[in-house]
Amino acid sequence: MTTPQSWEARADEYSFYGFTDLPSVHQRGAVVLTHGEGPYVFDVNGKRYLDANSGLWNMVAGFDHKGLADAAKAQYDRFPGYHSFFGRLSDQTVLLSEKLIEVSPFDHGRVFYTNSGSEANDSMVKMLWFLHASEGNPKRRKILTRWNAYHGVTVVSASMTGKPYNEVFGLPMDGFIHLTCPHYWRFGQEGETEQAFTQRLAQELEDTIQREGADTIAGFFAEPVMGAGGVIPPSAGYFQAIQPILKKYGIPLISDEVICGFGRTGNTWGCQTFDFTPDAIISSKNLTAGLFPMGAVILGPELSDRLQAAAEKIEEFPHGFTASGHPVGCAIALKAIDVVMNEGLAENVNRLSPRLEAGLRAIMDRSEHIGELRGVGFMWALEAVKDKPTKTPFDGSLSVSERIANTCTDLGLICRPLGQSIVLCPPFILTEEQMDEMFEKLEQALNKVFAELA
Repeated sequence: MTTPQSWEARADEYSFYGFTDLPSVHQRGAVVLTHGEGPYVFDVNGKRYLDANSGLWNMVAGFDHKGLADAAKAQYDRFPGYHSFFGRLSDQTVLLSEKLIEVSPFDHGRVFYTNSGSEANDSMVKMLWFLHASEGNPKRRKILTRWNAYHGVTVVSASMTGKPYNEVFGLPMDGFIHLTCPHYWRFGQEGETEQAFTQRLAQELEDTIQREGADTIAGFFAEPVMGAGGVIPPSAGYFQAIQPILKKYGIPLISDEVICGFGRTGNTWGCQTFDFTPDAIISSKNLTAGLFPMGAVILGPELSDRLQAAAEKIEEFPHGFTASGHPVGCAIALKAIDVVMNEGLAENVNRLSPRLEAGLRAIMDRSEHIGELRGVGFMWALEAVKDKPTKTPFDGSLSVSERIANTCTDLGLICRPLGQSIVLCPPFILTEEQMDEMFEKLEQALNKVFAELA
């Protein structure tokens, strides 16, 4: 409960919350934070929390990295703001575009900047519509994604997002088609092998293309690992099964790397972890290590050349944002890429990923109510179930994952409830000692909640 004029009460009085469990906030109050140190954040009462959610997947270098703050300050002193319209853009924007193509899977390409991953996905859809219309295929407007996928919150990117909560907005719009979620543990049929499940999803893709007409489909968007869907890696061989089908029908494959990009899966890109080369990459979050709102559409060679030709036909691409390619954001991104790739963060993810998996698997094995552990690199989820052998979930009215997350918060650990899963995506700077702290507090919370439910 909150007291009058407390920080929590003031937050509740003047804040309109998004993606927040309102009953929990009304009962418990908001957590109002003041600062961070390494992977920890501190609230107005001085309580310390280990943030195993990395802010919102993105604070990979922690909350007080001096080099990142210094890069921001230096750029604010040098050239604090500009746009990328009319052929005028900052030197930092040019440098970042060069760096993004250098570290991408592409031998050449171009980069378009936005303020978020949602805007980047939205922009990519407009690029595909623009491209197909310019090439004489104006009917190619349908977008294929998957159920449980998360691609953003703009009207277009929310239509791509395969989540039932978007129904309250009257979404998705027409022409956004959601295919089966590639989660074998949950959606595999009785007696179906993982390989057969993958082939069934590939056949579903081809059947959908043939039913809708390849000449009506603009592109296929996929996260290498579904993030806000609950950390769902694809079934074995998934991308190797679907990419030839997409190529057969000339449908671009867009890898949404807003969460997976820059080290989260153990490689620079999630598409490298799952061994496929997309036609374009969507980046955000880790791009600036959470210090600046920025997104990027990284176009591979073919799409880059085709879009350039389409724009030259009408002498421009009529789309952009005031802060696209902001010089401070680009300076931070350049430093963030250097920090992740050259200051040991990527190496730390690869070194500690096996330990992270093993520790979570041990927690699962000791619990009769954790049915699945899934993930890769530094992104994992534990799925709570009422009955382990049958995979029967708890009744939704129990809000099990929310209760676990709230109990973790009480213990000084921040993690994320997603459906009936608890998600852990810690900063890349996590130490072994901090990982052990995370394990201890998580298991304590799980035991407490499951005992209450029993």
